[in-house]
Amino acid sequence: MKPEKILYVDDEAIALKYFERLVGPLAPVLTAISVEEGRAVLSVHGADIAVLVCDQRMPGERGNELLRHARQHYPHIVRMLTTAYSEIGEAIDAINTGEIYRYIAKPWELEGLRADLKNALELAALRNERDELMRDKLLAQQSRLVSGRLGALLMIGAAIDPAAPDQALNRLVQAARLVGAKEPQVDWNRWDHADLQQAEARRGAAIALHLRSWTERFGTRSDDAHALAQLAGALGGEVRGQALHIGRPQPFTALLTAPAGAAPVAEDAIWLAWLLWTQGRFALAAGSDGWDVVPAAAATLPKDWLADAMERLGTGS
Repeated sequence: MKPEKILYVDDEAIALKYFERLVGPLAPVLTAISVEEGRAVLSVHGADIAVLVCDQRMPGERGNELLRHARQHYPHIVRMLTTAYSEIGEAIDAINTGEIYRYIAKPWELEGLRADLKNALELAALRNERDELMRDKLLAQQSRLVSGRLGALLMIGAAIDPAAPDQALNRLVQAARLVGAKEPQVDWNRWDHADLQQAEARRGAAIALHLRSWTERFGTRSDDAHALAQLAGALGGEVRGQALHIGRPQPFTALLTAPAGAAPVAEDAIWLAWLLWTQGRFALAAGSDGWDVVPAAAATLPKDWLADAMERLGTGS
């Protein structure tokens, strides 16, 4: 939802009514009679508020305290201070410290007030549009990062054990979706494309070494009970009949969701290494207090299963 409301904070009830009557035709108006009440309104309606106008001289905390709070917690809101001519110095200080967009001098001049608020609403709309474009860009970048990791894991898996890398990776994807894997976090202020690609390549090389080490450690494959015992010994958990119960989701998501630049540790690779070692003959199922690794028949995978997995994991669907 696009923020479009104006919040006005003033301890004078008549000023609140006058502001709402004058500004109401421009946008929906919310009001508060103190800094404390203003914080409460922001906590409930912060996402809907485009512009915050606050009087400076009020009992208790001053208006710039609320504006500073809004700057920290609701940066999308355009912040404005209204103050008497005798307090203009405080307004200028607020502008210089980045707390407000501009100040409105009291007593208000009607057309000037409306013009200032109209400009503030337009600025808020531009900020919202910019933020939406940035969110779309970040989601696209995160989707490409997940896709790249899936593709790399398939190639690494095929090099380590060419018997059934698709089955193993498909089980990993299913498990990640089951436990609710989130997109990897990327600090786009730090990473440019080339540096991120290099970091991911080095990450893939480290994962390959961990996978090879684990598959060698598991040794010769035997029956399902032996396989579950091997996983329990490496990953922990409790064997319950023909299933291994695990209470934490991290083992099933670490290879896909680790933040950009995070070096993989040996434990991150256990689940995929074990799936490669068992040729994907086990799956993850939801349990009452965690998840159960259970025997499962080999799935018939369509040719485009990996593309579908990339799309679904990349969008979190």
